[in-house]
Amino acid sequence: MATPAWSGLARSRNPEFPGPTAAVAGPEEIRRQNLGAVLRYVHVHGPTSRAELTSRLGLNRSTIGALAADLAAGGLVTEEAPVGVRRAGRPSPVVTPRSDRVYALALTVEADRLRAARIGLGGRILDVREASRPAGMSALDAVGPLAGLVRDMARREVADGLFVGGAVAATDTTRDRDGRIRIGGADATIGTVLGAEVAAGAGFVTGDLADFTGLAEHVRGAATGVDDLIYLHGDLGVSAGIIIGGRLVVGHRGHSGKVGHMVVNPGGLPCGCGSRGCWETEVGEAALLRHAGREPGGRGLVLDVLRAAADGEPTARNAVRQVADWLGFGVANLVNVVNPGTVVFGGSLREIYAAEPDPVRRRLDSIALPASREHVRLRAATLGCDGPLIGAAELAFDTLLADPLHVPATGQPEPGPAGTAT
Repeated sequence: MATPAWSGLARSRNPEFPGPTAAVAGPEEIRRQNLGAVLRYVHVHGPTSRAELTSRLGLNRSTIGALAADLAAGGLVTEEAPVGVRRAGRPSPVVTPRSDRVYALALTVEADRLRAARIGLGGRILDVREASRPAGMSALDAVGPLAGLVRDMARREVADGLFVGGAVAATDTTRDRDGRIRIGGADATIGTVLGAEVAAGAGFVTGDLADFTGLAEHVRGAATGVDDLIYLHGDLGVSAGIIIGGRLVVGHRGHSGKVGHMVVNPGGLPCGCGSRGCWETEVGEAALLRHAGREPGGRGLVLDVLRAAADGEPTARNAVRQVADWLGFGVANLVNVVNPGTVVFGGSLREIYAAEPDPVRRRLDSIALPASREHVRLRAATLGCDGPLIGAAELAFDTLLADPLHVPATGQPEPGPAGTAT
């Protein structure tokens, strides 16, 4: 199986690069990897002095100075004297990523909306656009509206901006017009079509929204520094981003993480996938509304139930507790299988966990094996709605970070006419 395009992101968590040996790499390869190590470090950690880079990366001062100078000449970083430092001797210059100039495009196809963002090197969000996603719209049908959002952002780009790539995070369960869940299919071509529409044929990396958000939380959020984690995302369904040993587990053709279709209650309700008693029938947004006695609806109704529970309404609080109990049931099984260091809750599951953490932990303690549960930490996602965008941008930056001075020429998005914002 081919290595996934985003596999290099494992280095983003721990960018300290030990350096190859001459026995396995020539001078140019060593230089390329060292440049990538320096750029990746400042991309993840922000402005960093040459002295800290020397210490963290294990390279000598003159090598760090030469690498930083090369990256600055390439327009990827700046080098400036530190502000407010008063001590004897010459202060170590600070290397800063050019967030204002070097950027990626991050797009999402979510349950009820489409978003596009321009994100600068270093993870800085420069611009965001949003449009609604009508019921029944497939990810492929979303290409036109997404292209419109990208063209609108292009009108605000700096003159010498460097576009290094794009990525699209799509929610993994999309419903056909008859209501049945479809996984994969035509959505897989969205990156190619979108690239042709907005970036002179440059392809966009595509993947599952939970995978991308899990990577974002791994690099910049609740699970920074954690090698083994499960990110759980709730919206219309439930999906997971699983990272083991610092690397994303994507499975055959990228269809891992469909934990919402793990059967937890064989005598339960029918699921849209055709099975019965799937986990998402017990912890998804529809389950919360059902337990609260609400009619099926969108995100607004879910938030209404959560607010009512926080205000002490008995029916709403009971609904949240029931969902939290089933959430813990499923988490305990996943912990037994994966043995993660951290489980991160995102989307609607974040709100459920934040409101009722005790039922989740009780189920975990009563079901999971002691060796698996004793060390595991449960965390609410910290990146919020920006998580999928940040994760998509990390993937888009990976080619640049692997070979900073030899990024393939990428077509610039063409600006649209004024008034195209949605």
